[in-house]
Amino acid sequence: MTPPATRLITLIMLLQRKPNQKAAELAEALGISVRTLHRYFAMLDEMGIPIYTERGPHGGFSLVRGYRMPPLVLTPEEATAVYLGTSMVEEIWGSLYREAAQGALAKLDNVLPDEQRHEAAWARRSLVVTGLHRSDLEALTPLLEKLRRAVREHRQVALTYHSQSSPHPEERTVDPYALVHRWGWWYVVGYCHLRKEMRSFRVDRINSLNLTARVFTLPKTFDIQAYLAQEMQNQPQVRVRMVFTAQAAHVALTNRAYWECVEEQTDGSVTVTMSTPDLLWAVSSVLAYGPGVKVLEPPELQCMVAEWARRVADQYTQNAAAMPARNETDRKIKKETHD
Repeated sequence: MTPPATRLITLIMLLQRKPNQKAAELAEALGISVRTLHRYFAMLDEMGIPIYTERGPHGGFSLVRGYRMPPLVLTPEEATAVYLGTSMVEEIWGSLYREAAQGALAKLDNVLPDEQRHEAAWARRSLVVTGLHRSDLEALTPLLEKLRRAVREHRQVALTYHSQSSPHPEERTVDPYALVHRWGWWYVVGYCHLRKEMRSFRVDRINSLNLTARVFTLPKTFDIQAYLAQEMQNQPQVRVRMVFTAQAAHVALTNRAYWECVEEQTDGSVTVTMSTPDLLWAVSSVLAYGPGVKVLEPPELQCMVAEWARRVADQYTQNAAAMPARNETDRKIKKETHD
């Protein structure tokens, strides 16, 4: 439930933004009854915040002309949210926004009351988010800086991209629409002139990037959130069912977030279901659990796991077969040395 102090601040901001508002409209915006709203008006009057009413079809409640709420009136929770958000910006963007984030925090420290500052300081010590990146952020900073500028100025870019599906880098011309951080990776989303469609490019796979002089027009209908949601729905998925042995069941049960479905069996084993982008991803995931897991479906994944396991075993079998000969040679050398 929203505390009364927060509602009072919101009420002041509503009245400051637009005068002559009806009681019913204000009550609905605050999620309270009209009766409670009038009680809030009385509380504001006691605090010395002037409110007046005008009768008639165009009348309503307003702040006295010229009154302005102080520039920063935050509850402790709001101050904490601002501090945590600023810390997240610094964590995600690194040096690109580090000075701006630190400057914003310094300004907040100068204007916030002690209660808010103490609450925010506690949150920064105790509510920590880190390790968001799977790649070296400092190494990516020059690319991110160019891409940020390209997105801001609607500048077309020429880049060399090495996708996971291609053995060699490809030259691409891209209209960058947005920068996105998800799953620990940075992506640039935009229109690829080579593929003639929207694409997402992982920034750490960009070998080189140059801003061109060509300016593009961002489509008015483009919505990055809608695009990302649609991209997830359209992404091909391989549905995998596998069973963890009773001895390895704890691995499945302590990582429930990995699975779409978890079924505990009477013999102590655990059957799980997951979706992966492709078979290569699936076989890598399965083999990571070693002999503690067995694929139930799909059949093609079973074949791939068996083939990969056989090839891996062959590599070590060849090494093991050579070990007796090497050991015998070493023994003879040692014997000759002692003689």
